[in-house]
Amino acid sequence: MRLVVTDNQFNPNPYWDKPIEGDINTASNQLVEFFDQNGYDLTVLEQIYAEANQAKTTVHRNSEHITLRQTWFSDDAPKSSGAHINHAVMFERKGFTGDALLQLKEWAQQSPQLYKLIAMRPKWGLDFSIDYCDEEGNVFELLHWEFDGFDYQEIYNKKIHMDEFLIKQDWDERAKKMLEQKEDWHSLGFFEQSEWKTHFFGIDKERFKMVLWK
Repeated sequence: MRLVVTDNQFNPNPYWDKPIEGDINTASNQLVEFFDQNGYDLTVLEQIYAEANQAKTTVHRNSEHITLRQTWFSDDAPKSSGAHINHAVMFERKGFTGDALLQLKEWAQQSPQLYKLIAMRPKWGLDFSIDYCDEEGNVFELLHWEFDGFDYQEIYNKKIHMDEFLIKQDWDERAKKMLEQKEDWHSLGFFEQSEWKTHFFGIDKERFKMVLWK
């Protein structure tokens, strides 16, 4: 495996400002059903605003999960055995301003659940996961690191730092050393394993699932 940083970049603009034009006279509460308060899944109404603001959405896992997602890393030397990318992506979630915000506020008088969008803070996030499998049957998550934030510059700087760090790693060698210490981490819970592995790699602890609302 050889990681390559893609040319994809975060959009620094935190807001959508263009209103929805056309068939919707009053948006209903149903358009914000299954609101993802700490992640990146877009409601139906957000998806319509994305189109109005010429933003490209992506299916994440399945058609029930639509996001603003871009590929962070690719692998230009994939192998059938050893370390490999599970996923390496960048996420965004937009707030609202200008005419789009005014439109939402008007609709919210009749559909109060739309205040969920009005109260949103823009957010950016990094999600990086490397798995390991070999011919001897060893299977484990070598590193899964997520980092979210509401400050664009912070996440931009974090990405630059992690770009440089992650492409320098010898992942198969790291996996070998981690296997040698398997007794130290294999029986740990999810969050304890995450902390052990970030310490192993010498990187910041994960920070994710940050609630969007002001």
